[in-house]
This record gives sequence, structure tokens and C-alpha cells, in this order.
Amino acid sequence: MANDDKQVTWGGRFSDRPDLLMQIFGESVSFDKRLAPYDLKGSLGHASMLAHVGLLTEAEFFEIKSGIEELIEEIKAPEFSWKLELEDVHMNLEQALLEKTEVAEKLHTGRSRNDQVATDMRLFFKDACAQMRMTLEGTMLTILTLAKRYSGLPIPGYTHLQRAQPVTVGHHLLAHVEALGRDHERFSRVSEHANVCPLGSGAIAGSTLPLDREFTAKALGFVDENGDPLITPNGMDAVADRDVFLEFSMACVTCSLHLSRLAEDVILWNSTEFGFINLPDSFTTGSSLMPQKKNPDCFELIRGKTGRIVGNLQNLCVTLKGLPLTYNRDLQEDKPPVFDSFDQLTTCLTVVAGSLSGSSFNEEKCREAASDPLLLATDLADYLVEKGVAFRSAHHFIGELVALSEKQNIPLPELGQTEAIEICPALGESWRDVFDLDRAFRMRERPGMPGPSQIKNRIAHWENVLGS
Repeated sequence: MANDDKQVTWGGRFSDRPDLLMQIFGESVSFDKRLAPYDLKGSLGHASMLAHVGLLTEAEFFEIKSGIEELIEEIKAPEFSWKLELEDVHMNLEQALLEKTEVAEKLHTGRSRNDQVATDMRLFFKDACAQMRMTLEGTMLTILTLAKRYSGLPIPGYTHLQRAQPVTVGHHLLAHVEALGRDHERFSRVSEHANVCPLGSGAIAGSTLPLDREFTAKALGFVDENGDPLITPNGMDAVADRDVFLEFSMACVTCSLHLSRLAEDVILWNSTEFGFINLPDSFTTGSSLMPQKKNPDCFELIRGKTGRIVGNLQNLCVTLKGLPLTYNRDLQEDKPPVFDSFDQLTTCLTVVAGSLSGSSFNEEKCREAASDPLLLATDLADYLVEKGVAFRSAHHFIGELVALSEKQNIPLPELGQTEAIEICPALGESWRDVFDLDRAFRMRERPGMPGPSQIKNRIAHWENVLGS
């Protein structure tokens, strides 16, 4: 049944079998075997539709169904044999099914590998997005737990990597939670866009057979919120379209960029010069030469893998650029970068959760850094504005005071009253009250600011969203 003459499904047109080098060069089963569960699911849905329209008898359908169910279990075993000469996951599974029942020869009725792989990948993307959202939620919860523990611990906020204004660890970590929350939404949108069934499009123009595409879509779960089937409207576009590949890859890129920025914060905070955070030994490494070293390698690797994930998107873009409709063999190369981005990002998110769950903040170092009075220079300008001074003038006056404090090598609040009033008469007697961190945070009880109530409310919001 599975004889050599039939192992190449398109072999009827050719007198010679493919050269071994061509087999090695052209195979995709080494990576697309990952699609096996989705391919079998798609085949079962297709078979049920063929039975529904009378192209398979009930008995034939149950033979195919029984064989597919056996294969679903068999492919889980590492000893399952994937054959290079059968090119891809589709033909490997078809031949494996043929060994179980001759009726499997009817399974490809009204179907092409073009719409078959398009369906497999859409099923993969729906599953991958669900897994990614779950992994994101775990990472967000870990960061949220740390933000809650240190919600009121002051640290400097930075612009241009220079101390700017005071924030808290909670406020800073919540910024990363917000970014990852947007990533969660992006993967939801990608899943929605993947939720359209291309099966039945054939190679490009469908089939003359009485296929019921809506039935297939329902069988495979390609339905809207009302349970109505969602199918692709144009067969050529259905098999050529790789928009979901690009959208998924871009969502991975955006998320990896967010993780890379988080990683850079942690790397800086972990340095001796900052000393804000203590990373667990289990997620750090040492030096082969310098015995004192404790390196934040996991976060450095996250930065590095971000470049790899960005490269995967570029790989896809270059592959797709200029391809004519519809299917071209170039599109075989669309899967490795997608699979790699999924794997790498999933691992990065898990590593962030693992490392931060065992991290703690050095409260003394954080408070010491946040005690820099220059962090409240803008607050002093605001103080003058409330006294009726135009902001540009206030900004200029405070700049002069800062320059004087640097010249005298003393903290800004320790400037002599007479000297300060000479520069800005509107200061009055109480201007030094501004240099109080508690006051600074109390004055920031508006949406988006690091006031204690604002941070508490936002933590509660995310706890509710994440179900913690």
C-alpha cells in the first residue's frame, strides 16, 4: 500500500525520483513535524466534512477517524519514524495513515498541501497565542508581586540615564507590567486574525467537488463568538497569505523589546554602582577568572535573544518580499523563524519570572539614592509656579540655584537664605519644605503618578485582571 511508487505524491508526472541531495535540500519534516497534532486535527475535520457531503461513507470515515486517533498517540513517542523522502509532515502522516487503512487514499479529496499547511499554521497560531498569554500572565504576576512588596520604596527615576525625579520601585515595576499587558492584548488580536479557516481553498481555486467549507470551519473551531463559521473569502489569498506569521512575529518582537528594556534596568540595578537589587544565585553565573564576580547572565541573554527574535521577523519579511501569488516554495521557510520566536520568547518570559521571583531590593541603597535633593528640583519649580511665577522663569531660577550649589559644593537645600532670595525673591521662607520625599509622593496622587494610592490602585487593578 505504502509502496515506493506512491511515496512521492506528485510522482506520476515524473520518470525519475528526486536526487538524494534534492531530498535533503527540499525536506521540511525536520521542523514542520511540530505541526503534526494540528495536521491530524485538520485531517479529522476534513474527513468529517467529506463524510457529511457524501464523499466518504460512514464506515470509511470511522476507519480514517480510528487511524487518526491512533496516530495522535503514536506521534507523541520519540520512536515515531519521520521519513526524509516524504518531504514534510503532511505526507509522513498520510503515509502512516495509509499503513493503517487503504481508505486514507480518499482523505486528500478536495484538499491541497497549500490549504492544508495554511490551516495547520492557523491552528498553531491560535494555540501559540493562548500559550503565550498564559506565560505572560505568569511573568506579570511575578513582577506584580515584587512591585507590591516594594510599592513604597523610593528610587530615582532616570532620563538619559541620569537621575531625574523620584519614583518608587512599585511604580517602576508597574511600568513594565503595563507594557507586558499590551503584549497580552497583541497576542489576543493575532489569535483573532488566525481564527479564519482556509481549508477548502485547495491549491488556489477550490474544487469542483461539493465541499462544505462552513462545516469544516465549525468542526475545527474556526467560529466567531456566536458560533458562526469563519472562512477565508478568496482561495488565492488564503494559500498565499502570511499576514498572521508577520503579526505573530511582530508581537514577539515587541514583547522581546519590552523584556530587553526590563533586563537593562535589572542589569544596571544589579551593578555595584547602583546596588538596588539582589539577584538569586540560581539565575546568575560567575567568572572563570575572577572569583568575586556574580554576573546577571540571564538578563544579558534576554537582551541578546531580542536581536535573534528581531532577526526572525526580518527573515520573514525578506522571504515574502516580491513573491507572486500564490504559493511558492520559498514559503517553506516561513515556519522556522516563527517557531524559533515562539520558543525563545516563551523561555525568556519564564526566565524573567524565575529570576525575579527570587530577587529582593536593597532598601538602604535605594533610599540613599532617592535622597538626592536634586531629584526634587522640578518640584521646587512647581512650588514657584504656585506662587505665580511663570514656569520658564521658575525653571531658570532653579537652574541658577543648582549651579550655585554645585559651585559651593553643598546640597541645594543648604544654600544660604540670603543668596537664594537674591536669585529668586519669590522663594519666601518655606522653600526647603519641598525637599521631603513623603511630600513629593503625596503631591503625586493623580492618574499615572507614583503617589501611594495611585500605585495601590494600579496593583489592585492588575491583581483583578490576572486573577491573583
